[in-house]
Amino acid sequence: MTTSQDADNLAFPLDALLIDASLGTARRFLPNSSMVKFGLALAKKPVVTARRGVGLANELRRIAVGTSSVEPPKRDRRFEDDAWRNNPFLKRAAQSYLSTTKTAEELLNLAQLQWRDDRRVRFVLNNVSEALSPSNFALVNPASAKAAIDTGGMSLVRGAQNFVQDMRTPPRVPEMVDSTPFKLGENVAVTPGAVVYRSEILELIQYSAQTDQVHAVPLLIIPPTINKFYATDLTPGRSLAEFLVQSGQQVFMISWRNPDGRHSSWGLTEYVQAVLDALDAVERVTGCERAMMAAACSGGTIAAVAAGVLAATGKQHRLAGLTLLVTVLDNERAGDAAAFADKRLVNAAKSMSARKGYLDGRQLAEVFAWLRPGDLVWNYWVNNYLCGNRPPAFDILFWNSDTTRMTAQLHADFIDVAIDNSLVRPGGVTFKGLLIDLKQVHVDTYVLAGISDHITPWESCYRTTQMLGGEVRFTLSRSGHIAALVNPPTNPKATFQTNPKNPQEAATWLAGSTTEKGSWWPDWATWLAEHAGSDIEAPSELGGGGLIPLATAPGTYVFEK
Repeated sequence: MTTSQDADNLAFPLDALLIDASLGTARRFLPNSSMVKFGLALAKKPVVTARRGVGLANELRRIAVGTSSVEPPKRDRRFEDDAWRNNPFLKRAAQSYLSTTKTAEELLNLAQLQWRDDRRVRFVLNNVSEALSPSNFALVNPASAKAAIDTGGMSLVRGAQNFVQDMRTPPRVPEMVDSTPFKLGENVAVTPGAVVYRSEILELIQYSAQTDQVHAVPLLIIPPTINKFYATDLTPGRSLAEFLVQSGQQVFMISWRNPDGRHSSWGLTEYVQAVLDALDAVERVTGCERAMMAAACSGGTIAAVAAGVLAATGKQHRLAGLTLLVTVLDNERAGDAAAFADKRLVNAAKSMSARKGYLDGRQLAEVFAWLRPGDLVWNYWVNNYLCGNRPPAFDILFWNSDTTRMTAQLHADFIDVAIDNSLVRPGGVTFKGLLIDLKQVHVDTYVLAGISDHITPWESCYRTTQMLGGEVRFTLSRSGHIAALVNPPTNPKATFQTNPKNPQEAATWLAGSTTEKGSWWPDWATWLAEHAGSDIEAPSELGGGGLIPLATAPGTYVFEK
């Protein structure tokens, strides 16, 4: 597992996951109606169920006598060491584990449960099977045994120290990154610029031009409301903000404040208004009456509503284009979390965050970890605790560990929008009495998704193409959630897919798509340029229209803990 693959499993939340972040993941393991249905479904098929059991017993017998042909998949990093194949004890342990987990999966498939019940049971079985892997046990794992021998047992001592340190504070999962090499404003988030507008809820960063000519229409970027904004401004060469200014864009970036209990009443209305205020500031600084907006994940929800407000108030002409990155607006069956959500849990989740006044981002980090336990828990369990190593130093994982809080009201609003699927219905969401109808948003839109994204599934992102009234270009990156965003042109393995048509079904779109080599960044830059007007002379200084630089980038809100 490379750090890039690790990163694919992290980052922004699917809105429905906010329920788990309040109530905790442990409740998923408690007995529930889905487990009962699983048992009943197997009881109704006694013959085939018994046949699976007999098959497992026979396979375990073959394993015991050394005649089994079961082997770990070549891509299963848990069993990469040759000892799992050459050592008789370890070989049998791996074969027994793989045979048992395969039978459990076959029984679940045999049960043919409804979607919601299947996802619930599959979550439990996946977590239990990952936990019971023989690779997770000290000294049984060959890497752990070798480290213990080479260090005279000190690797186990260091591992125990790492474990105690991680369990002291939330999210109480193995540390995923060595943060020590990274310093905000020094080697991360270093694209030159300045804060030119500040309100209680956000700072607006204007980046300095790096070309002699710039496009006349500016671009306002709206990041998610969990974690800090600088996923779009990582280390040089991997910074989307840097790439955009070097492409001639006038780039403005919102940096959300890290709220606390004093700000519990800030909800979707306040955040949408903040985006509209930022849009006003962008127009004041540039003197341009139009701007483009680009937003990611939960920031995309806010941006979509803001675009709906402009359409509802007859001000849609202010918007030259809209970009939605890994954003789900239609939440029907939008991932694992949706399978665990119901009205009772919705109310309980909102009550929990209301007591504090906010949702702690560290709780959400724990939820993410247990959605992908193999990659985000047990992988680091082996590295950090069994082998006594430090986790890798990687800029995306550093950003991911820099969690923020979400206000109680915004938490409640996001949950309601996700569970009620409000944005698909005209008037399902309101803003200060205005009925929002995304079909009335007629500006051109660029929509990006990641094909292996489990936070915002690409099929759910694709349904945005059917929700807006303008022309939509849908692009599918061949990567996961974060890697879909952090996808610089220097990545030699990057590819993406396009299709000039947007049929109703995502599968039809995929079947008719073509694969393009390279990053989608240049493709987006071309689309932005087509909507950004003529070229003008780059501004010689930051600010304008009565707004002056207040602080150098990355600003002050990004440092708030």
